[in-house]
Amino acid sequence: MKCQVLEMVRDCRRFAVALVAGCTLLFVPSMVGAQALRFQPQGVVAAGQGNAFSAQADDPSAIHYNPAALSQLKGVQGVFGTALLGGSIQARSASGAETHGDFAGLIAFPPPGHSYVSANLAALGVPRLSAVTVGLGLNSPFGLLTRYPADGPFNTAATSAALPLLAIKPTIAYQLTDYLAVGVSADIYTFAPFLGQGHAEQKLVGAGAFNIPAGASVELNGKGTGAGATVSIIVTPLRNDDGKPRVSIGVIYRTQVVLPLSGVLLVGGTKVADASTNLVLPQIVTGAVAVWPVRTPEREWKIEVDAEFVGWGSFRNLDVQLSNGAMIPQPAQWKNVPVVAVGTEYKWLDPSWLPHWDIAVRSGYTRTENPVPSMTFNPATISLSAHTLSVGVGFLCKGHGKFAGLIPCSDESALWPKAIGLDVAYQEWFYDSFQVTGNLNPTVNGSYDASIHLGTFSFRFLF
Repeated sequence: MKCQVLEMVRDCRRFAVALVAGCTLLFVPSMVGAQALRFQPQGVVAAGQGNAFSAQADDPSAIHYNPAALSQLKGVQGVFGTALLGGSIQARSASGAETHGDFAGLIAFPPPGHSYVSANLAALGVPRLSAVTVGLGLNSPFGLLTRYPADGPFNTAATSAALPLLAIKPTIAYQLTDYLAVGVSADIYTFAPFLGQGHAEQKLVGAGAFNIPAGASVELNGKGTGAGATVSIIVTPLRNDDGKPRVSIGVIYRTQVVLPLSGVLLVGGTKVADASTNLVLPQIVTGAVAVWPVRTPEREWKIEVDAEFVGWGSFRNLDVQLSNGAMIPQPAQWKNVPVVAVGTEYKWLDPSWLPHWDIAVRSGYTRTENPVPSMTFNPATISLSAHTLSVGVGFLCKGHGKFAGLIPCSDESALWPKAIGLDVAYQEWFYDSFQVTGNLNPTVNGSYDASIHLGTFSFRFLF
């Protein structure tokens, strides 16, 4: 009995170490969106496959992509990653004036990041609950940061905007049968004082409306907390002799979230009134199928297709109510859009040319549609239809291998992992040009082009 208690203490310590490491390595959440406010790459393995990962989801980022798939993970595991992201926006107004915007400089800093920790309850000393796996994720699937010159042609619409929104995702998965698992996560969205200014904000130049002097600097900001949930299943109708899936099907539903924001209206740096609004984050339905044409002890090859329905149609407006009784209208009238992703991964498992290592190569493609109509388009939320191309590689060191030729990848110590992994991915987002006409703010009319490049990496630890 004493030995069992000691083992439980060791396993709980492993989970605590992984959790602390995750919180330590978490960087500021992502601040740009390929699709309006949404930032899709929330894990490096997924990013390398064009975000087609919801049916595979075989690392702790399953917390984001498919909570039910967390049931596949054994022991205690953690993934901690960050990204180097850059790009630019080119705009030409209807009058021919040109301007350029960016996403917080040549490379966004602090860099966007994500952290995930999972633990099967058997690994925490509760063997009777071996069908249960729990996890915690910290990321930012909705974020925004754009900047333009203060004297730009549409400065009465936007000069900058930020949405440093943090998502906290406690998750639980349950293996119902050998072929079916279910999962659920709470999706808690909030702001933290160490993320940017700790609030959402939009800056512009006054146009002489709402008793605000023309040419005055204007800032609207706010913060708050909202919650939703993600529920999912993963079905594995066909497995190989080792019990690994040959076919995997995932279905995921993310609820809509209404995030109340409370803040202030500043004119020339002076508070004019308290301000409030509601930010609506969309419901998302995802269906995914992964097939492994090859899955042997030596090699694995996977092909996956994911299709999503993103319910941006619920985002009708971002009208701001002021404490002096006035209202600043900000209509949206966004529309629902599909997203399609295709990805593949090829692995060599403990090859003779590199023993004690698993090596993976990945690639993928994503098609993202623009949900924002021309009439309500705002340069603060740059949203254009896009083609995304992705490539990636992964290295998992285990057994007697040494990471970077120096660090043992496995040890008997309770505080040392059984394997260490490094994953790297690169994405290039090719945006369609967008011609804005008939906008409610005529200064916004014109053409918009953008480009984004993303290099991301993560470390994985298996205890």
